[in-house]
Amino acid sequence: MMKDTTSDSFTPDDNAGQALEALRLLTDETRWRMLRALRTSDRLVGELVEQTGLAQNLVSYHLGVLRQAGLVQVHRSDADGRATYYGVDLAALTALYRRLGADLALPGSRPPGELPASTVVFLCRANSARSQIAEGWLRSLSGGRLTVRSAGTQPARLHPLAEQVMMEVGIDIGHHQSKHVDVLARLTPDIVVTVCDIAREECAVWHQAGKQLHWSIPDPAAVPAGDMQLAAFRSVRDSLRLRVEGLLALLY
Repeated sequence: MMKDTTSDSFTPDDNAGQALEALRLLTDETRWRMLRALRTSDRLVGELVEQTGLAQNLVSYHLGVLRQAGLVQVHRSDADGRATYYGVDLAALTALYRRLGADLALPGSRPPGELPASTVVFLCRANSARSQIAEGWLRSLSGGRLTVRSAGTQPARLHPLAEQVMMEVGIDIGHHQSKHVDVLARLTPDIVVTVCDIAREECAVWHQAGKQLHWSIPDPAAVPAGDMQLAAFRSVRDSLRLRVEGLLALLY
């Protein structure tokens, strides 16, 4: 079992022995089922129990093993502090995948040109930061081949730091407009992704959507203004890039 420290998450510089150890960990059928369940959407323990049919103590045990390995991360709900969302650590899994791919000389992913036509909607509470950043990433990383929209349950103006941190990576979202979710009522999206816990609970069901996913992303605007807030926006930007890259992989 991997040691329980964040520094033991997998990075491209980890040796093959660590990658092999993680691969052995994932050969357990229960952990593999749980990781697949968390791959598409962050979930509460109760949701994992319901989806897998396993006892809660067994689910909690295997979540602990995956956390110690650095493959699963947790986020306490912004809507209800007593609830905890579990999600895949895409950075760690991507690094592990690359390590295995390098050892086995696996080919890379498909180019954006092979993406099927899809409509994706990102939702958060204010539609001022997280959903706007996610929209910008997906439009850019898909080469504009997807229809991408975002909205909020309680929309506010686009946060200037969201625009700033995206401009730092060469993506201009300054023209984005915050909008209420009702504006998209006539849209029939293939995928709806809630990127904040409050929006997930306020929009529990989007009947027109082919699939609904949830990413439990902390609100960077909730961090006090200053250097720490800017760092929080950059962290959310980078986290959402990984999430969006993972979503693209699911769309192939």
